[in-house]
Amino acid sequence: MSDITRLDIGTRMSQAVVHGNTVYLAGQCGTAFAPIADQTREALHRIEDLLNRAGSDKTRLLTFTIWLADIADYDTVNAIWDAWISPGTAPARACCQAPLGGEGYGIEIICTAAQS
Repeated sequence: MSDITRLDIGTRMSQAVVHGNTVYLAGQCGTAFAPIADQTREALHRIEDLLNRAGSDKTRLLTFTIWLADIADYDTVNAIWDAWISPGTAPARACCQAPLGGEGYGIEIICTAAQS
């Protein structure tokens, strides 16, 4: 019996891994070349789906790291974040600019959460 559960297992990575009562998500992106607002909303939707499937939700987030291809998108992403995050449940968070793997991606989000 394994104490590790993996969701959406691929050759290179799993989209989520649960160990103990902690859920670790792989980097989530939106559709390449879409406007940053759309990419952000899509990534957040994917995060919610994976957390729910792993027995958690966005109110249980522990850490949240946002990587932006262009830091000029910071205000747009924060406006979407502020509307998405449940009041009083904000995780420890960082937001940085970095080259992202794959052409056309403007955002990648990595997070961990506690199970419900």
